[in-house]
Amino acid sequence: MGKTGFFLQTMALVIFLSFAILSVSQGELSAELTTKANHDHIQIDFFYHGSSISVRGVSDLGTDLIIKVSSPEGHQALREKGKVAGLLWMNVGTLKLEHVSSLYFLNSTKKLEDILDKEEMNKYVLGYGALERHVEMEPVAHEGEKLKWFNEFVKFKESSKLYSISSGNISLTENQGKQNYYVLMNWPYQAAPGGYTVTVYAVRDKKVVETAEAHVTVEQVGVVKSFANMAKDSASFYGVISILAALGAGFGVGMVFRKGGGAH
Repeated sequence: MGKTGFFLQTMALVIFLSFAILSVSQGELSAELTTKANHDHIQIDFFYHGSSISVRGVSDLGTDLIIKVSSPEGHQALREKGKVAGLLWMNVGTLKLEHVSSLYFLNSTKKLEDILDKEEMNKYVLGYGALERHVEMEPVAHEGEKLKWFNEFVKFKESSKLYSISSGNISLTENQGKQNYYVLMNWPYQAAPGGYTVTVYAVRDKKVVETAEAHVTVEQVGVVKSFANMAKDSASFYGVISILAALGAGFGVGMVFRKGGGAH
């Protein structure tokens, strides 16, 4: 065999071994991740008062998981109240928030700070700290003021059941060398119609190694949808109908009291 042939064989062997090593290392870092959101089409009808969704899938054994449910980022407003002339509490300003979700749920197998480093949290906007750094707010004089009002915003969202962070409530079971996961979440009636994204993050060594997505659609149907369209397309007619409905309700209550002999 000539020198040229020996050189070509050697190069081919080096390239083959390089790909083999690369394949093994990638296999060690990858995670087989799937996800599915059950009850992913929620219909708001006349009797709607919230719902629930479950998220399930498969991941590699020993992988920690973070499940985020969020609406598309957009604009939110926070009204600031204060005393006017030292007497009356009134709205004294409006804080505008950009790049923020109206709904933000986070579930993880362990506490977020125990399984993910700060850089990864910021990269994927996971946790309130990362969300606060991601959101733009004005008018604020400094970062301390931004943090103060962001915390108030989160308190308001949590009280409305639209923001939540929890850990330890994802069920994990081993099955044929893989890890099945499952979590059930209450869906608040306060969540507006629209599309929502479920993102599952597989985490190892405090890094996100893979993600998977599913989607949830919330839609108005029936009478609720008809009234919503009327309010949007025929505001004046909707106003007349609302007044007539209020008068009818008042008349009905009056008749009930009249039959009962009145209030004492």
